[in-house]
Amino acid sequence: MRGARWLWLSLAVLAADRATKFAIERYTSPFFRHSIVSDIVVLVHSQNPGIAFGVFSNSTSPWLTPLLLLGSGVVMGLLLWMIATGRARGGIAECGLALILGGAAGNALDRVIHSGVTDFLEVRLWTYIWPAFNVADSAITIGAALVLFELLFGARRTHVSSQRGR
Repeated sequence: MRGARWLWLSLAVLAADRATKFAIERYTSPFFRHSIVSDIVVLVHSQNPGIAFGVFSNSTSPWLTPLLLLGSGVVMGLLLWMIATGRARGGIAECGLALILGGAAGNALDRVIHSGVTDFLEVRLWTYIWPAFNVADSAITIGAALVLFELLFGARRTHVSSQRGR
């Protein structure tokens, strides 16, 4: 289990995500808003029953939460397998997959507890308001960027370093 060393990162993301969501749920009321940086970064308390960026948040289907949990379970199982067996073949990609796994687990746990995901950070740039997000969402985004970076530049980086050794 070569890649299992990265699982600590997934657990750290899950713990940080749950701790921050617990603090928001415990110490603020729904629809809470507090400006952190001028009106650019705002602390909020919102519940998203849908997926990323509020997609499906207006759905009344009783199947939405079970389907989202099933999909999350499949993805988490695949990520766990890829990390544990070392299929990512690169530290940057393994780190990225571990971040994605931790974020997916954090949001899945939220769905089990609340049938939706607690979001608490909102970023505004002029008139554009980025949809509220949380630690899990941030980990998933950073993890995806790392995996993409490894896919785009990892083989070239390995090729260049192997040529230097000649």
